[in-house]
Amino acid sequence: MTQKATIGIIGAAGYTGSELLRLLVHHSNVNIAFATSRTHAGTAISDVFPDLKGDINIKFTEDFQTGADLIFLCLPHKQSNIWLETHSIPTNTKVIDLGNDFRIKNNSALGQFTYGLPEVHQEHISGSQLVANPGCFATAIQLALLPLAQAQLLNTVNTTGITGSTGAGVSLQPTTHFTWRNNNISAYKTLQHQHVEEILHTLQPLNKQRIDLHFVPWRGDFTRGIFTSSTVSIHFDINQIQELYNDFYSNNPFVHVSTQNIDLKQVVNTNKCLIHLEKVDHQLVIHSAIDNLIKGASGQAVHNMNLMFNWPVHTGLKLKASVY
Repeated sequence: MTQKATIGIIGAAGYTGSELLRLLVHHSNVNIAFATSRTHAGTAISDVFPDLKGDINIKFTEDFQTGADLIFLCLPHKQSNIWLETHSIPTNTKVIDLGNDFRIKNNSALGQFTYGLPEVHQEHISGSQLVANPGCFATAIQLALLPLAQAQLLNTVNTTGITGSTGAGVSLQPTTHFTWRNNNISAYKTLQHQHVEEILHTLQPLNKQRIDLHFVPWRGDFTRGIFTSSTVSIHFDINQIQELYNDFYSNNPFVHVSTQNIDLKQVVNTNKCLIHLEKVDHQLVIHSAIDNLIKGASGQAVHNMNLMFNWPVHTGLKLKASVY
């Protein structure tokens, strides 16, 4: 019988932190020892998140407690390194950061972080104490392009992607109000999204030749999920490309290559990434769909935790899509 690990969550009241709570309360191998929130310290977690009534009976705390086997950092971007520098973390405590502090510049007060994209770095993650969870758009786009990068077939890539309002974080902004989002859509950070550097950091060493990635992200009028479409020029037959993708992901349990059109509802509330390929003349389009809060954040973090503790990767992640 697997001994349960003691888990703490720093910043558990945001979207990624609260999603972690929902996943971990049903994870057979963990006990949630503490979950911090400056705003809700002293309040029962199930009072802040009524959907968790009957699932968890602890209160939010203001700061972390010692003794955890693993700590998840669910802090705003650029805050994780500050937090680590101002808190004394035992060297045997594992850390998974869901922010962007260590995805590229991986040095921290505790040591070097491993980039936590399991489909590429599974062995490194399994042997790591410190893991930097990938970004949501970065996850969806990397998974769409990885087989082509591995085969050194990427050159110019034009990508569009749409994300739900939860991708903007829990703090209210003008563009996350219901009155703005409802029946509305807009582009943002055109060709300047912060995840482009992260994506190239993974793909460029595999592809070897230069990749020109042009990314236009969109805000969607829904709450969760990401759908991306990446266009590349390639002379291979579609069946050859399909085989390339099937081979690449044959041992990756959360990525599925579909021969049918895919849609967002197939992945919402799951840790899946669905990929669909379409080709017209020499233009190949790779569609990918994920839940930004699960496969793009908290679910991927649980996947990484399972690898770090050598648990079956599906533990706590056998989730069903919300079809209706």
